[in-house]
Amino acid sequence: MNNIIFLLLAIIFETSATTLLKVSDGFSKLLPTIASIILYILSFYCLSNCLKTVPIGIAYAIWSALGIVLVTLVGIIAFKQTPDWAAIIGLLLIIIGVGVLNLFSNMAIH
Repeated sequence: MNNIIFLLLAIIFETSATTLLKVSDGFSKLLPTIASIILYILSFYCLSNCLKTVPIGIAYAIWSALGIVLVTLVGIIAFKQTPDWAAIIGLLLIIIGVGVLNLFSNMAIH
């Protein structure tokens, strides 16, 4: 169960760090820049702990897919960025792909 907690924390930290990249305005604002760097370090720390038991392909697929979806939602809510139909279809395909990987792959979590 710890591996899932580490993975979820990695996703939350990475999504927060990516959001702060936007807020940092190209690293021109000090506090969001420092916070973003710290959150990326925490994200990679959590991801590396998750990888002790979760296959790298599975972990990275979940990490990147959920990160993409969460960052898109943050963009919609915080920055008023509206995805078009192509973006929505792309996001759905990513989610479906991760679902297929997790449901039908023989790569077991140990």
